[in-house]
Amino acid sequence: MLKIGITGGIGTGKTTVCHIFETLGIPVFYADDESKKMLEEDEEIAHSIKNVFGEDIYHEKKLDKKALAAIVFNNPEKLAALNSITHPAVFRKFESWATQQKNVPYIIKEAALIFEAGADAFLDAVIVVASPEWLRIERVSQRDHSNESAIRSRMKNQWPEEKKIKRARFIIHNDEEQLIIPQVLSIHRELLNQ
Repeated sequence: MLKIGITGGIGTGKTTVCHIFETLGIPVFYADDESKKMLEEDEEIAHSIKNVFGEDIYHEKKLDKKALAAIVFNNPEKLAALNSITHPAVFRKFESWATQQKNVPYIIKEAALIFEAGADAFLDAVIVVASPEWLRIERVSQRDHSNESAIRSRMKNQWPEEKKIKRARFIIHNDEEQLIIPQVLSIHRELLNQ
């Protein structure tokens, strides 16, 4: 069974692409969602977060996500500290999840920071979902009701799209000019023939 990564910058449409793979019967592990869940449900992780960011980052066991985002997206050291807590835990969770998947030709790990976290070393191939920057900003603005400067602040903590594309085996262009489904089907067929 192959392990395939799907990555791309914020607002590129990774989730949309993953949903298409899921309709083809391919299991998808959403690493970013799992990370958010662990921040609230895993007591060990919460303890580590409090040690780095202070007790008041949680209110009645509920993480103040906006406060955390405001800190980490403007402070590379704090972002690295957060990632050093969450990435290993999410990696272990993915590996455990992967062993439970049966009778499928491949599985997918969706994560924004596959290359940045070095997770590509543990995957058989990586798909990058690419979109023009203006379109990504527009999508995130509509989705999260964020302003452009907040979105750009998040973007600067991710590798540039060109760098990701150079390291990817497959690229899906989600630019509202090319259809996504034929691109997914082409990759799916290729992976089935491995």
